[in-house]
Amino acid sequence: MKDWIIYSIGFLAQILFSSRLIIQWITSEKQRKVSSPKAFWVLSLIASFLLFIYGYLRLDFAIMLGQSLTYFIYIRNLQLQGQWQKLPKIIQYLLFIVPILIVVFYYNNNKIDIELLFQNEAIPNWLLALGIVAQVIFTLRFVYQWIYSERQKTSLLPLGFWILSLVGASLILTYAIIRKDPVLFIGHIFGMVIYARNTYLIQKAKD
Repeated sequence: MKDWIIYSIGFLAQILFSSRLIIQWITSEKQRKVSSPKAFWVLSLIASFLLFIYGYLRLDFAIMLGQSLTYFIYIRNLQLQGQWQKLPKIIQYLLFIVPILIVVFYYNNNKIDIELLFQNEAIPNWLLALGIVAQVIFTLRFVYQWIYSERQKTSLLPLGFWILSLVGASLILTYAIIRKDPVLFIGHIFGMVIYARNTYLIQKAKD
């Protein structure tokens, strides 16, 4: 596949990720507190699916891992907000099943591709390890958010979520610079500003 198509998919995903942050940021500024709007989770779900595809096309396991771990947490937050149940059943089934089918299909029919994910000459082992660690930390923010929201019985974005976002984004930026990946770099350099702002809003509300 041509590079411009692959990068277009990646940039579209990052545009959607950035859009969710802008919406969340504007909503939070209006309410003077950190909020968790429906649009944040809808855009997260769509963007995550696209970025997973981008990661596969770039033979980048770190990207694929990060999106795989957060995809269903986005769905769960929509459930907690009562928005998931409003979607047509066929859409719900497709969003659940399609990512799983993609993984199963490539694992069983493209063994060479699976090997390339871990033997990509463009990504030495130490850089792959950095990317995986960065994505795991960045993903843990949603695991933390999910557990916190389950305990509160509502979808929330607590302080720990934004702190983990800052740490994870910093590591991913380092990975993106070394990997020379413009999609990751542009997406996360913008996000760090909003992560810092939300951390400030929560801290200010506690004072």
